[in-house]
Parts: sequence; structure tokens; C-alpha cells
Amino acid sequence: MKTGNMELNPIVEKQIKKWEISKERRKDRKEASSSVITISRQPGSIVNELVQRLSKELKLDIIDSKVIHGVAESVKMSDKVVSHLDEKTRNVLDNWIVYLKATRFLLADTYVYHLTKVIGSIGKQGNAIIIGRGANLILPPDETLRVRFIAPMETKVHHMMHEFNIPEEDARQQIILKEAERGDSIRRYFKVDIEDPINYDLIINTEFLGVENIIGVIKSALKFKKTPSRRETDK
Repeated sequence: MKTGNMELNPIVEKQIKKWEISKERRKDRKEASSSVITISRQPGSIVNELVQRLSKELKLDIIDSKVIHGVAESVKMSDKVVSHLDEKTRNVLDNWIVYLKATRFLLADTYVYHLTKVIGSIGKQGNAIIIGRGANLILPPDETLRVRFIAPMETKVHHMMHEFNIPEEDARQQIILKEAERGDSIRRYFKVDIEDPINYDLIINTEFLGVENIIGVIKSALKFKKTPSRRETDK
């Protein structure tokens, strides 16, 4: 994974600079923490345009599974991401990891530990759409909008064919393979079924819903999720 980490370093550095600027602004203006959305999806259930539009309209950074995986595999990069949290926030993250280990399905595995630290750090920084890697299972559910996209096989094949310009049978085989890989990964690391609806706030079937409709649904749902600072204000 050395090559992958070398490629990911500039991306991580750029993101860390964004977090530094954002943290200073929140200090100066006492801004509330911003939104965090986790996205889980069946292969081919959505097109990339949807995530890009959602990011642009909500002003949220896209953190994809490739970046998260690369950072989690590198202890040095993982610690660098976590180090940009303030002490109070790091303590909250440490407590959450202890809670996950004690009450849930978190394995005593180095990769899963760093995966949890990285995703937890991104969640605490806020202002993000986190794609894949079990983020919906790691972040506190009351602070995160957890979305899963599904679709019938023919819809997924149609999306995959047009987005990647591949034949129908190739698209179908890729979908079957990727679904199996993602399901196995979640089952191995978190001991849950990726399709279990209890782990999501929204499950959206994209067969008949266009991009505009889906974005509208997510925006509406986001209003009902309160950030930690807003909850404290309500008390």
C-alpha cells in the first residue's frame, strides 16, 4: 500500500488544511459543527453526479472510501488526521472508541482501530460526506445522517453500463462481485449485515427517483439531525 499512500498524501494534506481553516473560523465565530452524511450504496444504485451535486449544494467535502482505507492503513497518516482535533474533541473520540469496543462489534484489529479513529476524526471535523467503509456503523447515529442507496438489478446495470461505458454482462458481473465484497467486508469488520435497515436513517430506492428528488429528500432529513452544539443549546 506504499504507492497508494504516496498518492493519497496530497489529498490528505489538502483536507487537513481545510480542517485547520474551518477550526479557526469556528473559534472566531463560535459556529456550530457542520453536517456529516454517511453514504452506503449498492453498486450501480447511484451515479457519481448525485454525490457531486449533493456536495456542491450542501457545501460538504466528499471523503471517499479509497482515501479512508489508505489513511487507516497508515498509522502515521492516521495519527496526523487525529492530531488536528483539539484536546477536548480527541477525548470525546477516545471515549467513543472505548464505547464501541465495549458495547458493539468493534474488533481488536489494528486496521479497524485506525479506521475507527480516522472516520471518527472526520466526523468530529464535520462538513463531510463520507462514502463507504462502515462509517454509518462507526459514527454516533444521533450526530450523523446515515443514507443507503438501493435499486433493482436492472436499474443498477443500466447505471453501470452508461457511467463506465461497459457491456451489459460486464456491468452485471461487476455489480455481483462488488456487492459480495462489500457485504463480506462489513460482516468481517463489524459483524453485521450491510443490508440491515436498522443501521440507516434513510434507505432510498433510486429506480424512479431522479437526482433532484433524492437531494430534496436528503436535505429535508438533514434538518431533523442535530449537531452536538445544537443539542447543547437546546438544553
